[in-house]
Amino acid sequence: MTPASLSPGANLRIDSTHVRAQLSWSTGPAVPDIDASALLLTDTGQVRTDADFVFYNQPRHPSGAVTHLGREQTSEGITDTLTMNLALMEEGVHRVLVCASADGGTLGHAPGLTLELLDVATETEIARFEMTAGIETAFVGGELYRHRGGWKFRAVGQGYASGLAGLAADFGITVHNDPTADPVAAQPVPTQPVTFAPPPAIPAVAPPRNTEETLPEEMRKRLTLRKEQVATSLRKQQAEGITARVILVLDASGSMKRLYSRGIVAEVVERTAAVAAHLEDDGVMQAWTFASNPARLPDLHPGELPQWLRLHVRLGRIEPEQGLRPGQVDMTAVGFGNEEHKVIAEIRSYIRNHPTATPTLVLFFSDGGIYFNNEIKRELKDASTEPAFWQFVGLGNADYGILRRLDTMRGRHIDNAGFFAVDDIGKVPDQELYDRLLSEFPKWITAARLNNVL
Repeated sequence: MTPASLSPGANLRIDSTHVRAQLSWSTGPAVPDIDASALLLTDTGQVRTDADFVFYNQPRHPSGAVTHLGREQTSEGITDTLTMNLALMEEGVHRVLVCASADGGTLGHAPGLTLELLDVATETEIARFEMTAGIETAFVGGELYRHRGGWKFRAVGQGYASGLAGLAADFGITVHNDPTADPVAAQPVPTQPVTFAPPPAIPAVAPPRNTEETLPEEMRKRLTLRKEQVATSLRKQQAEGITARVILVLDASGSMKRLYSRGIVAEVVERTAAVAAHLEDDGVMQAWTFASNPARLPDLHPGELPQWLRLHVRLGRIEPEQGLRPGQVDMTAVGFGNEEHKVIAEIRSYIRNHPTATPTLVLFFSDGGIYFNNEIKRELKDASTEPAFWQFVGLGNADYGILRRLDTMRGRHIDNAGFFAVDDIGKVPDQELYDRLLSEFPKWITAARLNNVL
């Protein structure tokens, strides 16, 4: 098995039942002490008892499924290791978080901080996640989670400035803020509260991601119904059970102004979020915007949909006195033209550099005005050997150039793209929209497997 270098949010299936999670970092001046730990969580995202916290002072879970082996000096630096025997994992455990914490500094001062997942039996590396930290003193590096009868691993990269105590408390661990407590003096008795030194007064850097349950009631109901309609579309093609990474692309050229101002683009985002929520187990959708230049938008998590629509479905510029909000793209750099080939190239690079065990479905929305036909054609031809299907959707009756001729485009390894246009997408019923968005994707998966693309 070829090891995968993961980016935050990327995941892969774990075939081994006994794995080792290993934190590693380089030594040097001002480098803090780093410790690995694990939290065993139920389907509610919380521990059952304090015994579900495995760390330096409570190194073995009562079930024997997780063990903290401790630190080891190597020629390249220091490691701290946990082992997970998935065959021993109790049924009530749905996720295992692999965490890092710093004592005597921040994680940003630990050079080369990396989380590796290895197969215990073969000593081969399954995946690695090179973590980028700043002022955080604790980090959820990754998680193992149940998925369709097996296990998957996901790179997380969620930071806390409140230390290991703040992180642990966030998942239900009882923390005693005893000012005189020594962090290593906590009693390793499962029935007793876990004791830490008081956390710093800095607030957590990144709160846990919201889930669908946090959505406004009407939006949550729409998402639930739309996921069922996505499932219906797949059942029509006998494609139940397929999974995929979903990437959304939004045209932000000047001609799109009317569609943005009328709320049509925001509605498109909400409707496509249901596709990601059904096809990807965590429901997260990557997103890009483009005009003269491409720009990646923050990942869209289901529970953050209202805020995401408000902050990121936009074109033009924000006036200087208002300023950009965290994560917002400077749309003046995106421009107003139509250069689809640039965003296609950037997404292709992302897919190559961030491989997943599942195929990628790109949902590309544009109102046309295609001028760079040869460049688009070249990009799609070169992409035909890559594990991604490109579904283009035209918003209105405009000039779509090469996109209207995708079915007859020659020189591709396999047919890797589809196109349809609608006069008013707001008038297209959800079920019809999902039928059309997903009409070619299952066929492409079959062809991609036959031609060794997947």
